[in-house]
Amino acid sequence: MRFRHPDGTLLHVSYGTNVHPAQDTDGLHDQLRRFAGPVRRRLDVDRLGLGLWLPARAVHELAADPGRADDLRAALDREGLEVVTVNAFPFGDFHAPVVKKAVYLPDWTDDARLDYTLDAARVLAALLPDDVDRGSISTLPLAWRDPWDAGRAAAARDRLDRLADGLAKVEADTGRSVRVAFEPEPGCVGETATGLAEHLAGVDAGRLGVCLDLCHLACEFEDPAAALAAVAGAGLDVVKTQVSAALHCPDPRDPAALAALEEFVEARFLHQTRVLRDGGVVRCDDLPDALGRTGAPGLPTDGPWRVHVHVPLHARPRAPPASTTDVLGDALDRLVGGPHPLVDHLETETYTWSVLPEDLRPVDDDGLVVGIAAELDWTRGQLVARGMEAL
Repeated sequence: MRFRHPDGTLLHVSYGTNVHPAQDTDGLHDQLRRFAGPVRRRLDVDRLGLGLWLPARAVHELAADPGRADDLRAALDREGLEVVTVNAFPFGDFHAPVVKKAVYLPDWTDDARLDYTLDAARVLAALLPDDVDRGSISTLPLAWRDPWDAGRAAAARDRLDRLADGLAKVEADTGRSVRVAFEPEPGCVGETATGLAEHLAGVDAGRLGVCLDLCHLACEFEDPAAALAAVAGAGLDVVKTQVSAALHCPDPRDPAALAALEEFVEARFLHQTRVLRDGGVVRCDDLPDALGRTGAPGLPTDGPWRVHVHVPLHARPRAPPASTTDVLGDALDRLVGGPHPLVDHLETETYTWSVLPEDLRPVDDDGLVVGIAAELDWTRGQLVARGMEAL
């Protein structure tokens, strides 16, 4: 979907296709027919944006054979779809039975991550609509936090410099500009926007920037104003925003609240959990550990908890837990509600539909289409309420 900000800036809103388990180009074509096209028709819009997840196998197929990229672009056109942003965070099978920390590999100390991301940039340059000047790619915030030392930091910085050079070559070869946005995530080297900005200080800010995931921001109890100030203070842009919400438990001493959180325990994804106390934020790497189910001591219960679960934007979880749409709203006010927008690529990213509790989980393809469309419609309403014109 496209929107016009009051200052004339064009905003693009997409939905993240990492909710679909496609691994190769055949899978990408299939998801366009089964899901993305039906979502667009349900929303009754002329064009729908996709935040296209490109796993490594698909990226390398498309980069190696320009004809495949042309075929994919033609398929997008047939379904009334467009791609201005790509998700190149998950490298491999994001829908394996167990993903957890494997999603952070290879990291930015590894040439495989660099090569994959530059291939994704070449593919995106081929897919960009003719009337769009530049695209964006989201990626992980360097690495998982452990191990990390000066040697690994230097190796990552070397690859970021080579990434910027590679993106310049993509632009020279194709005439299309692509920026890469590093996404703060709990537990990583850059787990907050403030921390990531410090690690990215001195990079080529014309080609590299930040992807602000609003679920991750809320999970870390990071204030949107402070996060944006840190990014701007480092001379960086918010290249992309993922419009998402975390799970919020206001009183984890309540047995009913803990019982409700138990329903979000599952084996595939990592659900980093945080508690806000007078002394600051106390962190736990996964919800089962926070609940004391794995022999871990568990998180303290004398402050509110937030859990890294991307919950549907339009559907509140069953109380007592809630979602962090209030934080999301505050962030949107600051990102697009001012006289000039700070970001023009926005993406809804609830990839967790298949592992949510039964009362939130779609039962079939049609149910998933309905859920994705409802999230996008909710987001459309949020933007219109802030003065954006739907195009």
